[in-house]
Amino acid sequence: MMWDRLSWRTRMNWVKWSFSSRYRRSSVALGKVDFLLTGSLSSPVTSLWSRVLEGASIPGSSAMDSGVAEGAGKVYIDGNMLAVKALAAAGVETMYGVVGIPVTSLATYAMKVGIKFIAFRNEQSAGYAASAAGFLTGKPGVLLTVSGPGCVHGLAGLSNAMINTWPLVMISGSCTQKDIGKGDFQELDQMEAVKPFVKYSGKASQISEVPEVVSKAFQVALEDQPGGTYIDLPSDVLHENISVEEAEKLLAGVKAAKPMFSRELECHCSESDIQEALSLLHKAEKPLVVFGKGAALSRAEGAIKQFVERSGIPFLATPMGKGVISDTHHLSAGAARSLALRESDVALVIGARLNWLLHFGEPPQWSDSVKFILVNTSKEEMELRRPAVKLVGDARMVMTDLNKQWKDSPFSLGDKHPWVEKLKNKASDSVEKMAARLKQDVVPFNFLTPLRIIRDAISSLGSPTPILVSEGANTMDIGRTVFQQLEPRTRLDAGTWGTMGIGMGYAIAAAVESPGRLVVAVEGDSGFGFSGFELETIVRYNLPIVVIIFNNDGVYGGDRRTPEDKEGPLKDFPAPTSFIPCARYDKVMEAFGGSGYFVKEPKELESAVNEAFASKKPALINVRIDPFAGSESGRMHHKN
Repeated sequence: MMWDRLSWRTRMNWVKWSFSSRYRRSSVALGKVDFLLTGSLSSPVTSLWSRVLEGASIPGSSAMDSGVAEGAGKVYIDGNMLAVKALAAAGVETMYGVVGIPVTSLATYAMKVGIKFIAFRNEQSAGYAASAAGFLTGKPGVLLTVSGPGCVHGLAGLSNAMINTWPLVMISGSCTQKDIGKGDFQELDQMEAVKPFVKYSGKASQISEVPEVVSKAFQVALEDQPGGTYIDLPSDVLHENISVEEAEKLLAGVKAAKPMFSRELECHCSESDIQEALSLLHKAEKPLVVFGKGAALSRAEGAIKQFVERSGIPFLATPMGKGVISDTHHLSAGAARSLALRESDVALVIGARLNWLLHFGEPPQWSDSVKFILVNTSKEEMELRRPAVKLVGDARMVMTDLNKQWKDSPFSLGDKHPWVEKLKNKASDSVEKMAARLKQDVVPFNFLTPLRIIRDAISSLGSPTPILVSEGANTMDIGRTVFQQLEPRTRLDAGTWGTMGIGMGYAIAAAVESPGRLVVAVEGDSGFGFSGFELETIVRYNLPIVVIIFNNDGVYGGDRRTPEDKEGPLKDFPAPTSFIPCARYDKVMEAFGGSGYFVKEPKELESAVNEAFASKKPALINVRIDPFAGSESGRMHHKN
């Protein structure tokens, strides 16, 4: 058998056999070969053994189990090593994923060149983590999966990046090319499978194509409207060899993927477009600024705040846009949202789409005569919504230009403007009513009492504020009205798709990409269940994540069936929405080595959150909630 086809383990056994033959006593020989692992025995076998461990081949061969080999006077690297070197050249610092055939060596070599690999228990959670990493860093998050079903599982994260317009690069191994169509191990047309969810997909059909495919995937992920891209690396390509000299030439063409906020992005809108937008806002009687997570992604907070404070126009944020300007800002109309939408006559919408989260920009939530000024990277969004003014481009760049031209014809509503006062009065009234409800200690817990306790504990920590992750129907919806976001990119939730299962992946990414910052994941018990086993991942990497579960026995609140619904032959079968009552999720965290708390009273919860927040260690607080608190489907009951 050719040496270059032998695995590391096979070569090790070959050396042991050779050694035992020489000494004619296998027990002694094996002991001596094992001793050779220390490199402290001098013999011809020692030399051969050291070369095997280093991945070097016998003369004229190209063994490659360490990614590097030598032969015929040249040094070679294999496809795995070339791929990770290309990733490093593209600026990758962290990858998320699950290893297995054929990408285990790729992940191992990534660590050798300084790329952190965060190993998950499921590709879906790893994909959600990679997508959140793209949002938090402005660079493409990176997801690594195995072939076939691993690729399919990874589609969850890839599609999540697509719908939220976050940069992500998914890399999957695939089956040997010569065996395509024969029913090879985990065979799947992965290039076809990813099509609906990517801006670009590239397959390296030979080792020399790897750097180019990697470079293009990262560049396209960031171009125009950010999104997902895909790299397909066949097993045979990962095991091909190439000389270091040739590899260096290919790697020289790989472009580093700079974060979006450090790139000089184009503003495709003209000076006349900017002037038209300013004119509309100036003439408006009830102008409104709305911004979303696209503004947060582009790091537009400085330019948006400058414009809002200069113009005096009230603002609203979509859920993950919260914190671009602090929720406590005096021009925030968040607590008067319905009134602001219904009565505004001109709305400047920045980095947000007029989708279901903003009621499609249609009556009755909006006035039928409202004029929209859209700031968005998507030309398709402009064509679909047909706003009064289209400002196509990156939010930060467009708002910078808007501020420059505002100086030529400045205007400001002022604190006494009737529209500003109307919204302030409504917001003040709403805040007072909510404060009265939050002040009460309700036991068994409703949602508001524990949310207030958690909010107050977070507020006491000061800056930098923790990153808040939230999912679950009632837990997320009610929590959004209670928690205040003071800084940008500190709220991660179910997003545009309302995706459940993002919680643990998002939390892990937040902790990895924001070292030293506390992450608080407030989870419904149903949402948590999608990715709960990632608690082991959290403990393994000792991440500063506190998971708080609102445990109400199931989806929306366990078994809420009416007597009429409990009829028929399966009337005693568990309800579709019910879980085991009072499940002890805290014990699961303890089993992995983290801290677990089970609480049913306000004082217990106060003590638990203060202790867990102070430790900045993996912890889970299991909060017992009244199963009949909240409502079915949260605020989307009309759709269920």
